Amino acid sequence: MLQHEIKKQKTMTETGFVLSWIDYTIMIVYFAFVLGIGWALKRYMKDANAFLEAGRSMPAWVAGLAFISTNLGALEVMGMTGSGAKYGMLTTHFYWVGAIPAMVFLALFMMPFYYGSKARSVPEYLKLRFDEKTRGLNAILFAVMTILASGISMYALAILMEKVLGWNFHLSLVLSAAIVLGYTYLGGLSSAIYNEVLQFFIIVIGLLPIVILSLQDLGGWDGMKEQLAPIVSAKGFAPDTWTTTWKYTGSAKANPLGVEWYGIAAGLGFVLSFGYWCTNFLIVQRAMSAESPTAARNTPLIGALPKMFIPFLIIVPGIAALVLLNKQGSGFTLPEISPGHYNYDYTIIALLKQYLPAGVLGLGITALLASFMSGMAGNVSAFNTVWTYDIYQSYIRPVTSNKEADDKHYLFVGRMATIFGVIVSIAAAYLASLFGNIMDFLQTIFSMINAPLFAVIFLGMFWKRTTGHAAFTGLLAGFFIALLHHGLTVPEGAATLVKGGWITNLHTYPVEMAQNFWTAIFAFTTSALVTVFLSLATKQKKSDDELKGLVYSLTPRHIETDVAWYQRSSTLAILVLTIGTILTILFW
Repeated sequence: MLQHEIKKQKTMTETGFVLSWIDYTIMIVYFAFVLGIGWALKRYMKDANAFLEAGRSMPAWVAGLAFISTNLGALEVMGMTGSGAKYGMLTTHFYWVGAIPAMVFLALFMMPFYYGSKARSVPEYLKLRFDEKTRGLNAILFAVMTILASGISMYALAILMEKVLGWNFHLSLVLSAAIVLGYTYLGGLSSAIYNEVLQFFIIVIGLLPIVILSLQDLGGWDGMKEQLAPIVSAKGFAPDTWTTTWKYTGSAKANPLGVEWYGIAAGLGFVLSFGYWCTNFLIVQRAMSAESPTAARNTPLIGALPKMFIPFLIIVPGIAALVLLNKQGSGFTLPEISPGHYNYDYTIIALLKQYLPAGVLGLGITALLASFMSGMAGNVSAFNTVWTYDIYQSYIRPVTSNKEADDKHYLFVGRMATIFGVIVSIAAAYLASLFGNIMDFLQTIFSMINAPLFAVIFLGMFWKRTTGHAAFTGLLAGFFIALLHHGLTVPEGAATLVKGGWITNLHTYPVEMAQNFWTAIFAFTTSALVTVFLSLATKQKKSDDELKGLVYSLTPRHIETDVAWYQRSSTLAILVLTIGTILTILFW
């Protein structure tokens, strides 16, 4: 009788997960809630502005949490936990060096131009600053990037549903796509943003128990360091390499990232970081939805505060997983790609299985579902905006004299673009499955597209001499150099051409991340040099009056005299930089 009751209340999946009715109830309530948000906002989606831009009505704190939650998707939760096991605390460079300075720069120097220009997207800003062809090129590249990134989130979610719930991988892909499509189609950008705020809190609450329980199991931070030392030494590194950040970056061979300090500082800290946070419309779109210029500037700074502490939520458990993986009797396992080489994408799933009991397990799984859906929805909402305004409206069906008809038409196109984006993302999910670490795949995409774009936008904002012909050519040249570098180099142990070497192999990098850093550096440098050279060789067609509000030297400075000192962007920026510096010193 007792055994019968247990079978009624629990289901054991093939991978050993025990899910009770409480776990399933938590997940069902979450799905119902996110779809309910979309349904509640549906009645406000009366035109393209409301659907694609959220009417520029979001409070700073809502936009700020959505700003960071959009990034807190598959890249961070699944990818960064796996990277914590693969690279240790060196992974925090993606936060303290690879995010915070760029977020501060975006807030103080770039948001006034994005928001003040009334551009509806980053590609549209490029049109206002340069010309139509530069906007068109960026729009196409960005559309491809968002589809690939959305596919990565979808792939990660399908893995979760397959391994935890025991569902078919292909069915999981379709189901996850349908849920995101449902609330994004109904409520547009507003629905995506409010769901991202909800998802942020669910992620924190759901994953915090794993941090506490894994450290408690290993005797705290000091106990984990002690058990980690022989494992790291066996890999050929200094015993404390996995628990420091800058200490062993003097040589590429001395750290698992395979990059020297200047490669991290230039490739990640400058090119990849500023390219992602300052020019990626997926991220900037959240700040552009804010209710005022001050709120738009504060959005990245509000997001930066929790961003600095996310490593303790997802990277530290990844490091603990490496100890558990090598600890006899722990029962912790990861699937192997080849003998001795693990698929680190499964790290967070294995930790869920290891530590969370019924009820709490449901909350942890819901946290992962929330993170992946956040990443998917963010990319889809950015894609439908760029497709509608920067591709369809510009090249297929321009605006007419009938504004009311146009609004309804572009609302319909935006919704159709949402459906199309989700369908193509499913195909991208299968491409993502070829990588052993989804974070490496994302960084490959960013290094090719965001790095050259940042060079062009940076020069355009701060050097009025930059011309449209130069910007277009520089952007295209940087992208092709990135492709060329990727085709001529491979990471060590690469088993698929997706990782590089599809032309020939002129150089082998220690790991994928090193290859990505140098791809970004080459792309940015090429784009910048070509843009500068051609700007000097061509004539600037726009007058100073046309560039006002688009170029730093021609735009009056906005002084925040109308807000309290503690609400000013400069105050928040000082606070963010101070905390970031302290954390860097503590884990040097």
